[in-house]
Amino acid sequence: MHKRLFIDGEAGTTGLEIFSRLRERPDLEILRLAPERRKDASARADALNSCDLAVLCLPDEAAIEAVALITNPATRVLDASTAHRTLANWVYGFAELTKGQAGRIAAASRVGNPGCYATGAVALLRPLIEAGVLPKEYPVTLNAVSGYTGGGKSMIAAFEDSGSPGYEHTGGFEYGLSFQHKHVPEIVTHSGLAHPPVFIPSVGRYPRGMLVNLPLALWHLAPDISGEAIHDLYADHYDAGGQVRVRPLRKVGGKEGAGDRIEVDGLANTDFLDIHIYVNPATGQALVVAQLDNLGKGACGAAIQNIGLMLGLDGLG
Repeated sequence: MHKRLFIDGEAGTTGLEIFSRLRERPDLEILRLAPERRKDASARADALNSCDLAVLCLPDEAAIEAVALITNPATRVLDASTAHRTLANWVYGFAELTKGQAGRIAAASRVGNPGCYATGAVALLRPLIEAGVLPKEYPVTLNAVSGYTGGGKSMIAAFEDSGSPGYEHTGGFEYGLSFQHKHVPEIVTHSGLAHPPVFIPSVGRYPRGMLVNLPLALWHLAPDISGEAIHDLYADHYDAGGQVRVRPLRKVGGKEGAGDRIEVDGLANTDFLDIHIYVNPATGQALVVAQLDNLGKGACGAAIQNIGLMLGLDGLG
């Protein structure tokens, strides 16, 4: 039997990619509205209440309104906006978050798809905090860089269309300098931190790719913690596979080697998230890096994976 899917916000960056990747599935019927009816509340309500799964690719307020339009208890929701990611009655859609999370997503009626930066940050923090290696009160600093497609259509135009009013003559920029980026509450909630991290993101002049960096002072963590122990902790946490992979430990020291770099777009156009661990035993310092595609595991790839879990479809992450 076909499952019925409705993408509310199909014309946006995330919605377009989800539709493109699922349109040929023989086990899916994707409900669509004509362009002139996409903002018609009545037409949207009909589609939302006629589908098995509604995928919301909308701004926060519009996503909240969409949920309010649903009266059919059989309609399940996957929301790609920020609106519901920290609510207790919504399941967080990061399948590798902790043991059993994929099963919780599969059984849920309401799932909040993670944000791109938050996916990288939570992937790095949650295993350390859950194992008691990183204290919840640790003063966490996160630095990150993303491709400009993470900013949606307006930012894409600003970087690609010289005729756009917001066209950027820049190689990139740092932002979030008020320390109140919209992903911070999500990072705190799902990592287990007691306090907000200092999180400073950047946008680079390339379309897809993301790095999230977590620097660690090993001497400030659990007694006698080593790089090997941290690597083994991550490997155990993510041993069920999925979209998260833990790369071999890199011990560094002395002169920087030619291979000591991580390409920001190294996982572009994939749904993987790779965790890289660098440690310098002499200085007691480590760096843990999440490498992903901001539109892959950071958005559409995670959504596709969650759609597969919620509808019981094979081959979707």
